[in-house]
Amino acid sequence: MNDLQHTLTHLDAAGRANMVDVTDKAATTREAQAQAWVRMQPSTLKLIQDNGHPKGDVFAVARIAGIMAAKKTHELIPLCHPLMLSSIHLELSVVEPDSVRIVSTCRLNGQTGVELEALTAASVAALTIYDMCKAVDRGMVIDRIQVLKKQGGKSGTFVAGDAQ
Repeated sequence: MNDLQHTLTHLDAAGRANMVDVTDKAATTREAQAQAWVRMQPSTLKLIQDNGHPKGDVFAVARIAGIMAAKKTHELIPLCHPLMLSSIHLELSVVEPDSVRIVSTCRLNGQTGVELEALTAASVAALTIYDMCKAVDRGMVIDRIQVLKKQGGKSGTFVAGDAQ
């Protein structure tokens, strides 16, 4: 096996993709925070803020979609462990004049991290905003999807250099 294969944890001794065996890892409290941004026309953002969208409360639906998605991450991402998350929180904030910032935080006490769940929650919440608003603003852009921080587990704490 080459050096790259040693750093990729989803490869077995023969270089084949497999689910990482976490049986012998200690359960610890793990938390990850991720973000996604949705940029849109100011008029679209005003429609959302004024709760004037004919489909209802865009932020409430996006928050629920993100929570549901985090719980199903293992069904979406190959080789991802099914996890019993103890907490999923999504914060949607308006960043004037044309953006929504979504920050998701996932937490558990377990044997593996929750970065993918946090990323999935933020991404699906952003996609839900796009879906609900695409009829009035097809030019929306989803970007800046990233892990902001993670803590717990063997690899310790990570904080992104550019958390905004």
